[in-house]
Amino acid sequence: MIQDLDLTVFRFFNQSLAVPWLDPVMRFLSGNEYFMPLVVLLAVALLGWGGRRGRVFVVMLVLVLAVGDSLFVGVAKKLIRRNRPFVDHPETRLIVGRGSTFSMPSGHSAIWGAITAVTALAWRRRGLTSAVGTVGVGVGISRMYLGVHYPTDVLAGWTVGVLYGVCLSRMAAWGWGAIGSRWFPEWHRALPNLLDAESGERMATPAHGHWVRLARALLVVLLVGHWIYVGRALIELSEDEAYQWVWSKRMALSYYSKPLGIAVAHWIGNLVGGNTEFGVRFLPPLLAFILGWTLLNFVVRRTDGRTGFLFVLALQATPLAMVGSILLTIDPLTVFFYTIGMLATWRAITEDSTRWWAVVGVTLAGTLLMKYFAPFQLAALALGLAVVPGGWRQLKRPGPYLALGILALGTLPILIWNAQNGWVTFTHLKERGGLHREWEFTLRYLGDFVGAEVGLLNPIWLGMMAVALAVLAVRRDAPVVERFLCAFSAPIFLFYLGYTLRSRVHPNWIAAAILPGLVAATLYWHRRWAAGARGVVGWVRAGLLVGLPVVVLLHDTNLIAKVAGQPLPVKLEPLRRVRGHREFARQVASVRTNLMAEGKPVFVIADHYGRAGLLSFYMPGGPESLPDQPFIYEARAEHVRSQFQVWPGYGHRKGETALFVRQKQKDSGDGLPPSLKEDFETVERLGSLDVEYRGRLFHQYETFVCRGKR
Repeated sequence: MIQDLDLTVFRFFNQSLAVPWLDPVMRFLSGNEYFMPLVVLLAVALLGWGGRRGRVFVVMLVLVLAVGDSLFVGVAKKLIRRNRPFVDHPETRLIVGRGSTFSMPSGHSAIWGAITAVTALAWRRRGLTSAVGTVGVGVGISRMYLGVHYPTDVLAGWTVGVLYGVCLSRMAAWGWGAIGSRWFPEWHRALPNLLDAESGERMATPAHGHWVRLARALLVVLLVGHWIYVGRALIELSEDEAYQWVWSKRMALSYYSKPLGIAVAHWIGNLVGGNTEFGVRFLPPLLAFILGWTLLNFVVRRTDGRTGFLFVLALQATPLAMVGSILLTIDPLTVFFYTIGMLATWRAITEDSTRWWAVVGVTLAGTLLMKYFAPFQLAALALGLAVVPGGWRQLKRPGPYLALGILALGTLPILIWNAQNGWVTFTHLKERGGLHREWEFTLRYLGDFVGAEVGLLNPIWLGMMAVALAVLAVRRDAPVVERFLCAFSAPIFLFYLGYTLRSRVHPNWIAAAILPGLVAATLYWHRRWAAGARGVVGWVRAGLLVGLPVVVLLHDTNLIAKVAGQPLPVKLEPLRRVRGHREFARQVASVRTNLMAEGKPVFVIADHYGRAGLLSFYMPGGPESLPDQPFIYEARAEHVRSQFQVWPGYGHRKGETALFVRQKQKDSGDGLPPSLKEDFETVERLGSLDVEYRGRLFHQYETFVCRGKR
């Protein structure tokens, strides 16, 4: 009975009500390209000119939607597992793309139900609440009209949205009442009730301790939030992460392209979380937390609590810093050791401390064992000695030589392993940096490098850092600590900027310079603001308003489709390299299973070390096969080009069958590795693998069966 009524009402909106002029109207209600810019402008207006109530409303709404949509709507869809109308009823008039999630409850309706609830509680104006609710009703009707939801989906969405909007808002208000009165008493007197923002006293002077506690609380929330984020596997491993995870299953003194540090980091994560995304990415959030806490204390000692909080917030509005707090690549590890080494160097020089020089030595060995980055740190250390008055006198003390001795010990694993393996790392680094080619001046890489840094560092922060570092580099009367920080940041930027005139420079190569640069800029602009400089606060607000939305969307670009109605084009999708790999491995496993039905063992060969790593991690039996019985390899090559070719290959698999997988080629020609035809009696193309994510084609691969291993 209810199902019949549900279908009847759905057909009324989807078919009986359908007229040509309504199609664009309903598409506009359901999502359009103007929606996100309007939301951002409205949020900026409320944050800047909406008073206390407007700012509280924006923050509360963001928190409610972030928690409620994923926790309640996402879970409900997976539990109920109701198909979309167009799946069970082919006659459905489908006007927009096919939704990739289940149907009940409607996410769009839930969002607008929550927005209506928070608006009612925070503003307490019937006219405003009615207007927001009317838009929500229109959105719900559009979902039926467009053919993607049943009426009961929409009703369930409104109900769920209103409920979690009310519950989470009241929980936030209760939490503020319980915690705020104890941890932030002055702010609590000014804002005793989140749902009645105008009821408190007028706060006179911002409390230093309140800002520091707020910053520390933010760091704790981010640590837990990032662990939850990586634990839910909302994004999959990148090729480099999977490739270096394989290293941790075959521990060695060093590896083809990197030292042993990244393998040790993966090994530690595996101990905590096993062979999961959480296990792989356990360390980056923890290291980001330690760095944030340490740098907060460093900044607060030289400025004030509010500046310290803004510094922590600025870190969260820096896309490259966000990536480093989630993905386990060599960059967050290098940044950690380099930054701790910078702080240890400051204390070693200013306190004339041998103990701190020992810490400097450990960090020098750490940067070397992560990324061969110790030469940059040594150069920055030398500049630091020159900047600090009397710094060169440290060379008469045992501390610097103790640090160099620890660094020398750190080089031994690299040298021993390379001596045993034909010094392949040195050949790789030479080729990686373009040093095997003759010098050729070019400008074609400069624009790419600068453009990438503008996006990854936040254009506002990059501009403020550039001004600060330029001034500090030439002003000898600037505070010593600021010039010291400049010594650990500016040379790296300048070196790689100049190197673009010779060869391509990857934007992440300057990662270690970011935190010293941000700290230097924070101290510099705080000093300028205290001296009465205008515009500093405005630029900081602009940087936060530019960076924070980008960072939020980078965590889950699916939010763009939810609020704007249209996803990003696949070519512009920044999370493309961490999505679709599990499905890729599933399809490869299915093809391998079919081949094994022929009665012979089948192993897998990938065309690239990254794809070999992904298949090793995601294919059934892949992790368990390591290290002694691997069945996934990279194609044999004449010259060593990855760690897979340093390890024993598939030469012992005489008579067996191989499944070769490669990225789909644009050229229709053969282009197969020569080693395949040399190693196998026959090589035959099987077909293509189309890997979709939420109904969109993300990756394409080709498969070949190689029979008769010679």
